Amino acid sequence: MEGMLRAIRGATTVDHDSAEQVFTRTQALVREMLSVNGVERQDLVSIIFTVTPDIVSAFPATAARALGLDDVALLGALEAPVEGALPRCIRALVHCYSSRSRDELRHVYLEGASALRRDLEGQWLR
Repeated sequence: MEGMLRAIRGATTVDHDSAEQVFTRTQALVREMLSVNGVERQDLVSIIFTVTPDIVSAFPATAARALGLDDVALLGALEAPVEGALPRCIRALVHCYSSRSRDELRHVYLEGASALRRDLEGQWLR
């Protein structure tokens, strides 16, 4: 563990509310967030997950634990039910130690969540 405490944002969506999709998409999101930012498991402090109110089939934190992150502090919360918000969305906020500066970090928006950050097009979206 070296570097400063940093936060990395990310989000993804599911096509339908099923435990399988929540697990698959959450794991893809976490893997991508860690990979593109060079974050190792021992660098992690915590991950906060939020889901929109239309996701009730599974906890994203359970999917992260299945990746071997059971010694990392994980928290799940419900996203505010704002009218017109992106449906079936899972968001993640990773807290980690990194030697990268804030402007070197890459935030990750997968699937339909790329619509959340059109300003990052071609930069951090997949």
